[in-house]
Amino acid sequence: MHQEDKKRTKGGSWLTRGLGAMLLMMGPALALAQEAAEAAPVPNKGDTAWMMVCTLLVIMMAVPGLALFYGGMVRAKNMLSISMQVFVTFSLLTVLWVVYGYSLAFNGTGQWIGDFSRFLLSGITADSNAATFSEGVVIPEYVFVAFQATFAAITTALAVGGFAERTKFSAVLVFAVIWFTFSYLPIARMVWFTEGFLFKAGALDYAGGTVVHINAGIAGLVGALMVGKRTGYGTVAMPPHNVPYVMIGAALLWVGWFGFNVGSGLEANNGAGLVFLNTFVCTAAAVSAWTFGEWIFRGKPTMLGAASGAVAGLVAITPSCGVLSPGGAIILGLVVGLICLWAVAGLKKSLGYDDSLDVFGVHAVGGIVGALSCAILGHPSLGGVGAFESIGPQLVIQAEGVLITIVWSAVVTAIAFLLIKVTIGLRPSEEAEREGLDTNEHGERAYES
Repeated sequence: MHQEDKKRTKGGSWLTRGLGAMLLMMGPALALAQEAAEAAPVPNKGDTAWMMVCTLLVIMMAVPGLALFYGGMVRAKNMLSISMQVFVTFSLLTVLWVVYGYSLAFNGTGQWIGDFSRFLLSGITADSNAATFSEGVVIPEYVFVAFQATFAAITTALAVGGFAERTKFSAVLVFAVIWFTFSYLPIARMVWFTEGFLFKAGALDYAGGTVVHINAGIAGLVGALMVGKRTGYGTVAMPPHNVPYVMIGAALLWVGWFGFNVGSGLEANNGAGLVFLNTFVCTAAAVSAWTFGEWIFRGKPTMLGAASGAVAGLVAITPSCGVLSPGGAIILGLVVGLICLWAVAGLKKSLGYDDSLDVFGVHAVGGIVGALSCAILGHPSLGGVGAFESIGPQLVIQAEGVLITIVWSAVVTAIAFLLIKVTIGLRPSEEAEREGLDTNEHGERAYES
């Protein structure tokens, strides 16, 4: 062998040995990196597709579902007015959710409110993921943002039914912004964010009994009291102008509510099947209870009553759909149908308040019944699947969540309406109200005579 060949062989052996040693040292690190890459959760296409469908279903609940439901209940001269309030409020708050709402509700470390670290969704990309309730299961964060936006937007739209037919459009929009910022966002964070005050306390609210329905129902009642009664209320008949619209709207709400409730699990898994069935049967039971209760106590069953019963059932099952058995869901529907019938037909008449579209009687009362039912019908001894030991302590926690929501929403709503009253004013003129808000506020008519 030539000397050069010997040198090359010697050098090659050194290089080989050196590379080998380096690979041996890097081996564990490379293995860990590969393991981490393999372990990083990737969104399941089925879950992602399901969550986008659920988001669309909730949009359908508001427009056209809620707009038709509310629109049919008001008088013909205010059909477009309430439709505009629902449609535009939903749109405005969707924008505000992306600008700062998502950041304040689901980012930062506070128990009551977040921070602006995700202002205009800063830092979120198409590759960002949001955790679900199952370890290692995620969905795209943009999809989570969109889904939660529909909750924020429809909640405020629900509240406007309490003071419909006598509130200026400008006042409704200002109220929506204030209330969304200072009532909806803090309560959503307290209940649904992992570091939220009520979440850490163990309060159960699967899809929004406190966050959405009690919150909106109390706002509707306080708003109705502060704006005052409609001109002629109690002396002039104010029947719904189009009951078929009410029925169609309720039907759209029923269908869309499957996105509302089932989507709140953030996955298309076995638990979603339970939530789906509970949402279905509780609503059907509430329709039956309201219809027969009205028939017995008021003489005739009405389509308006049946539609209202459907919404009452949907509201009540919203917080409890993940912890009740189907049998418990039927019991809840029967109970809430009768309780909400009493709240709308008896309590409202006794107290004399003008909650135009029964937001308090259906959403607040139904939400309270549903929230408390989590601790009772959700307990395993009564067939539920709730992961808590005793009914009593859990009932206290649920009641705490209900009371905090009632007080918080009432205070924010009162302040908002006081500010609006002393600035731009709450009501149109009496003449404008008598003529109708459609022509006076929007220059349009729903129907041409």
